[in-house]
Amino acid sequence: MCSLINDDMPLHPEQTIVYSDLSRRQERSLVFHLLYAAESHDYLDSLESISDNLSRGFGVEIPFDSLAFQTAQNIINNRETLDKQIMPFLQNWRFDRIGCCTRLILRFAMWELFYTDMPTSIVINEAVELAKCFSEKDAYKFINGILDEAVKEKENQQK
Repeated sequence: MCSLINDDMPLHPEQTIVYSDLSRRQERSLVFHLLYAAESHDYLDSLESISDNLSRGFGVEIPFDSLAFQTAQNIINNRETLDKQIMPFLQNWRFDRIGCCTRLILRFAMWELFYTDMPTSIVINEAVELAKCFSEKDAYKFINGILDEAVKEKENQQK
């Protein structure tokens, strides 16, 4: 599913979707949309402003204390650190050559891998699904490979 909302949740101009009704996958899609909008505005606009605009556009209220909002804010605040964590896994790739959507999905996944207790299999699967929806044609394979290597590194560090 590539849309922010389910097909069985029709969106009418007067209808607002309640955040608590979103599935975890829809929350992840929302995080991706927040990250993409922030990136598109060169991180000059506040996430609150971006969230307000996205809320109006999608008809879904995004509480500032929600998991999606807080996750996006944490990723934005730590994007340089996350990028540095990604770089060692880029064999024969320059970081600046990675497409925007792929880079955002990698940041999101690395955040979940290293800063949450989300099971690694779920993180990788969800990142691959986001890539299939929003990234370049075969980017999901690239993302899967990078994240597999990151998980191995994380496991080696924990030994």
